Amino acid sequence: MINRVLIRIKVIQLLYSYLLTRSEFNIETLPDNPSRDRKFAQNIYFDLLLLLLKLSGYNIKSNATINSSYNTSLNINFVAKALSDNDDIKTLVSRGSKNISKVDSILGILETKIKTSTIYKDFKKTKSASIEEEITFWKVVFKTIIVKDESFISLLRQNDDFTLKGYELGVDLFINSLSSLNDTKSSLINATKSLNTALNKSKELYFSIFKLMIELTKVHSEFIDAAKNKFLPTYEDLNPNTRLIDNKLISSIIENDNFLDQISKSPINWNNEPIFTRKLLDKILSSEIYIKYINDTNNDYVSDCDFWKNALKNIIFNDDEFLEILENNSPYWNDDLHIIGTFVLKTIKQFANQQGLNVYPIPQFKDNEDAEFGPKLFTETINNFDLYHSYIDNFISKQWDSERLAFMDIVIMVTTIAELLKFPLIPIPVTLNEYIEIANYYSTPKSGQFINGILYSVINFLKSEGKLNK
Repeated sequence: MINRVLIRIKVIQLLYSYLLTRSEFNIETLPDNPSRDRKFAQNIYFDLLLLLLKLSGYNIKSNATINSSYNTSLNINFVAKALSDNDDIKTLVSRGSKNISKVDSILGILETKIKTSTIYKDFKKTKSASIEEEITFWKVVFKTIIVKDESFISLLRQNDDFTLKGYELGVDLFINSLSSLNDTKSSLINATKSLNTALNKSKELYFSIFKLMIELTKVHSEFIDAAKNKFLPTYEDLNPNTRLIDNKLISSIIENDNFLDQISKSPINWNNEPIFTRKLLDKILSSEIYIKYINDTNNDYVSDCDFWKNALKNIIFNDDEFLEILENNSPYWNDDLHIIGTFVLKTIKQFANQQGLNVYPIPQFKDNEDAEFGPKLFTETINNFDLYHSYIDNFISKQWDSERLAFMDIVIMVTTIAELLKFPLIPIPVTLNEYIEIANYYSTPKSGQFINGILYSVINFLKSEGKLNK
């Protein structure tokens, strides 16, 4: 029941939240009027960053180039890749360092010590080390091997400004930068998990709506039974209209194991909302939809299904208290309702067409391609965010200050470009129309028109560069 429209919305929501809150690989800079210790600490800090790059197989030249052609057998380079991509590091290299070439003389010594260490041997046993494990590895290596190595310390002592306090501070700065990268990657992992959680929550909403229909029927049945057992029941109490509690659609859902199993797993328990369900039932029973339903002589399966379709569309989905309960149970559900509600209505139509026989819930995803669409779109957008942002900047810098643009607009445009470039089977008009609709709903009133104009310029540019061929 999760289509690509909903997946795109979820990706945009999670990207917006992640990009606003993520930390960066924090490269320390000198404060104003630094002390001698702080100046030396900055030199040590820079040397340690360069050393990590070199140990990971990166060749750093004094002309500010960083490439991965250096010969090393450690083959551990996720952290180094993140470091080499950092603009601050590139700036530092471009300014030059008198120690860039000096560390080459001890690389072999350090590499040998690392490869014979227990931490390295344990790390290499891990077939697919996580980001956190690699960062932890480098922290231990530098704290227990590198900064205690006599040849490394001897190299540093050749600097006339060497101070022990500056040395210790520089090491602390380096370890803190590694920790900042860990925070960033952990944030990314959590954001990816949140995307999966959000999509699973959409599935829960689908079954929670059917669960509410069953609960309302149950409450109505209990009300009728209570009325019959009053001390002085009226004629109406003793002869109630039971068409709603005899509704064939509800009976089919209750008897359908495929539905009932999933409904039982729904996290929301409508039985815990007795005031709400009573008020909602009263609203339904006093509606023209219900009055027309019980007076309809055509008492068949399709009529029973039509009643619930009309009640959902016109009463339940528009009920403020219903929407409030959804929001309290999940921050995702209110945004999901207009799409998931449509799939509930489609399922009821399927019950009507098949007279309740052999009806299955709509699967969470249409196929594996749809299941993989969200995570891939999220990852491709993150991995290429700066590049795709630069495409946008090319067409707005002359007319607008990009810093003053709504950040949601930027997120939507970058995600659109990611889909255009990384999903070749999706037609350009489909992608554009979907994200323009998202912009109109989630961003500013004029965002859709603005984004449409910018993206057309970006598309023409990408086609002219041979980067977009569809």
